[in-house]
Amino acid sequence: MSRSRTIDVPGNQGVAPEFLVTPETLDAVSPSGDRGGVIIGSDPQGEAQAASLLRNLPTRMVTVGGLYLARQLALRAMATGAWVIIATGRPAAWKVLERAAGETPDGKPVPLVQIRRLAPFDLPRSSEDTPLLVIHDGGAVPQELFPPRAAWQTTMYVLPYLHPQVSSGNAANTADLVLLQRLPLNQAQLAQRIWSLRNHQVQPLTQLQDDQVIALGNMTWAMIRLVTNQQEKEILGPIRRGD
Repeated sequence: MSRSRTIDVPGNQGVAPEFLVTPETLDAVSPSGDRGGVIIGSDPQGEAQAASLLRNLPTRMVTVGGLYLARQLALRAMATGAWVIIATGRPAAWKVLERAAGETPDGKPVPLVQIRRLAPFDLPRSSEDTPLLVIHDGGAVPQELFPPRAAWQTTMYVLPYLHPQVSSGNAANTADLVLLQRLPLNQAQLAQRIWSLRNHQVQPLTQLQDDQVIALGNMTWAMIRLVTNQQEKEILGPIRRGD
């Protein structure tokens, strides 16, 4: 796993870039964290936990467990001004993001969110002013169609579960940030091998509630409880695990 910082902790200094988004988009998502981070949820003490999903380094992240978590992160990335491009074989599952982004005056979807087929295509250029979140929703063993190659580009791989073959690819092994929802024991043991977890970190992965995730990154293992607001509930429904 990369040693680049992805989990924000108190005391880290930095200046967050400023972005402009529509008031409707801001109303639809939770506030982003400070220093350009995106709030994921809260720790056991109730303190907000944020992650640097969009930063001046090519970034690779993985979510394991279902669509809700991935779509919530995408909504919150939109609130920071990110362009969100989703490559998927199930476009209907992501239409909620397109609707949340709104429409142009002529009734067309706002290009802030683009849903594309699961095939290679040219990505727009990313920059500090226009960061790019590429969501790869291609099953449990994704191909490397859109590896992050530029600053301010993050590729997020959405895995419904942890498949043994995923350990042989770059999506998991080189991820800067991994968010795991509850896993059965055999998958938790696979997670231990992939990310060099300690023995005492395996069992909690099998006991997480539907609104809990384990975040791995930068020598970090953190239990986080997902939080949502009323607008997100209206868009995504209640917090849940699975698709």
